[in-house]
Amino acid sequence: MSHHDPEENLNDSPNEHFQQVLERATLSRRHLIRGGVGLAALSSIPFLAACGGGSDAPAPVPGPGTPGATGLGFSAIDKSLLDDVILPAGYTYKVVHATGDRLVSSIPAYSNLGTETDEWTMRVGDHHDGMDLFYVNGSGNYSPTETARALLVMNHESSADAHFFHPNGQTSGGVSGKKFSQFDSWDLGVRPELEVLKEINHHGVSVVEVGKNSAGQWEYKLDSLYNRRVTGQSPMRIDGPAAHLGDIRSFMVTAYDTTGATSRGTLNNCGHGKTPWGTYLACEENWAAYFFMPAGSVDVDAKTKASRQRYGVMRAPNAGATAGSQGWSNTATAATDDRFGRWDVSAPGASAAQDFRNEPNTFGYIVEIDPLTSGTSAKRVALGRFAHEAAVCGIPVVGQPLAFYMGCDSRNEYIYKFVSAAVWRASDVGGGMTAGDRYLNEGKLYVAKFNDNGSGEWIELNIANPLISGYATYAFANQADVLINARHAADAVGATKMDRPEWGAVNPANGEIYFTMTNSNAASRPVTGTNGANPRSYADNDGRAQTGNPNGHIIRFKESGGASTASSFTWDIFLFGAEADAGANINLSGLTAKNDFSSPDGLWFSKATGICWIQTDDGAYTDQSNCMLLAAIPGAVGDGRAITVNNSLGGVSGTQNTFIGAALGEAKLRRFMVSPKGAEVTGITESADGRAIFVNIQHPGENTPALGAGPFAFQSQWPGNSPSAPYGPLGRPRSATIVITRTDGGVIGR
Repeated sequence: MSHHDPEENLNDSPNEHFQQVLERATLSRRHLIRGGVGLAALSSIPFLAACGGGSDAPAPVPGPGTPGATGLGFSAIDKSLLDDVILPAGYTYKVVHATGDRLVSSIPAYSNLGTETDEWTMRVGDHHDGMDLFYVNGSGNYSPTETARALLVMNHESSADAHFFHPNGQTSGGVSGKKFSQFDSWDLGVRPELEVLKEINHHGVSVVEVGKNSAGQWEYKLDSLYNRRVTGQSPMRIDGPAAHLGDIRSFMVTAYDTTGATSRGTLNNCGHGKTPWGTYLACEENWAAYFFMPAGSVDVDAKTKASRQRYGVMRAPNAGATAGSQGWSNTATAATDDRFGRWDVSAPGASAAQDFRNEPNTFGYIVEIDPLTSGTSAKRVALGRFAHEAAVCGIPVVGQPLAFYMGCDSRNEYIYKFVSAAVWRASDVGGGMTAGDRYLNEGKLYVAKFNDNGSGEWIELNIANPLISGYATYAFANQADVLINARHAADAVGATKMDRPEWGAVNPANGEIYFTMTNSNAASRPVTGTNGANPRSYADNDGRAQTGNPNGHIIRFKESGGASTASSFTWDIFLFGAEADAGANINLSGLTAKNDFSSPDGLWFSKATGICWIQTDDGAYTDQSNCMLLAAIPGAVGDGRAITVNNSLGGVSGTQNTFIGAALGEAKLRRFMVSPKGAEVTGITESADGRAIFVNIQHPGENTPALGAGPFAFQSQWPGNSPSAPYGPLGRPRSATIVITRTDGGVIGR
């Protein structure tokens, strides 16, 4: 799916893939017993705790906020290709805000005609993504419990649909009507400065006050003192471990700040995180494609080239690398105006202090933002640099360190964990960026290795490890280099390659960690490459003609002893996406027409109900349905059974043993919502009482072609055309946040 599913495997390390992990494994009870493993030992292997079948597995004990065994409290909806949000009977939705909505009354309302000037620093950004709700107490401080005031904070991921922001589409070389895409070829024509500024500034994060009006409906509040934007140009602090901060900042030196202590902007924030002390974590994902090297320019040195190649920093087509850029460095004033010149990462100056060769080093981080203040945000380098998809915190325990779990969203990349040096103090709630300095600057960064017996280990990324200090592919200079080039460090220690680790979530009932593996293709998942963790290799024959494992799956794991500092864990697979009629060897989780799905992406647990909400970003099943939101009642690692999959693709056949979580059935897994045409469903949070959930509808009408010589041929015109909840001017589609409530005022999903 365009920029959401690029061919983005940048990992050519020899590390084994998660597919290969269990290729050697003895995954049947009979074989383990023959090999001398006793029955007592069997219970310690997560896959085999209920290996004889689901019927004899003990049911998980419901904890606080966990739905009981009776299942979900709404009727599943059918798939839909309508250009509207579809919900179960008894539910309704309302748009809270959409792309371009003004935050202050001093600027005009959004025209939806592309005529706005560079006012995006006070307009809601585009491509609504990860978000969270922050309550404000009477003193203006963060409150962990519900109050009368709330702030909705959200990411804005991409500019792939930026042609909608301009009257006649994007302009290059004086020709209007173009559509740039991050991962498509593009020409080298000069771009208008105003267009570029609008595109840069609609990225980032929006902080918007929300509340209920006199009719009891949620809406955003114009002119709130809390309303603000963090954009692709906002000043940022560069922070990290004190012992290595000088080395870290040496990698960040540019003409903007020759000390490397600050940088500008945040881009492509997708999944997010919320800290226990009440700040927001924006996660910089597909940031690498915005940079450009003109034809004929060369990398500064071999290390810079190796770093850029591993992260996918793009160059001109005739410079020997993949093309992909928005052309932000191609303005008439780029040579004298560094708002544009910073995206050209060649090295015309005598040193890094005279150009922007290091600008890519300033992106790829977890960005901490305090929604309640207008202070400078911070890039937390200690959590590593990669294509961050989420940063989910484990359950905080007073007196214990905090753990944050992160995925790197590209094929064959890794799952990471950061463990704080400081132990959690409840008194730090409301501590803002000062608390962030305490917990997010000092700690240890780990990467996951999945073993073939269902266990796993966390490997610290530390320059003291000979595998890192002696790594031949990339010569690490110091620990700062390890953090900034974390992908190379993970390669060096033999971490396990995964299938696009996207959103993570923590089950509040038991602390287990879930990650979506959105999908793979046949090149990444041939029949000969399958194993217990990635057992399917098949052809999607419904017209999309995709092969490999285009429907994706969800993996979960639990830390040994439930400790944030655990060096080991156990794992299994929670759910496999599939079409209901795909056959038993593809539809491993037994999905039906009421709950089948493809390409899980967003993932989130309700603290009010314990429901696991699954959001999709799909290209494999969109001939049957638009993207969707499903509700699931989770079990626990090891509650499933053993199966054998018979694969066949391209004339190659093979069998594969694997283990899956307990079948949920329609009682515990149901389709709750379907989105408008062309949209991804991503980003979800709830009111504290669970009676309202906020969901983001991203890029409706994504496949609308560029304007060209005629008018737009819209794939979607939502939300202006919604028959159930029309919002704003009819015409161009807009990303938007919706709030879903029950007509009887009850808790969502129960």
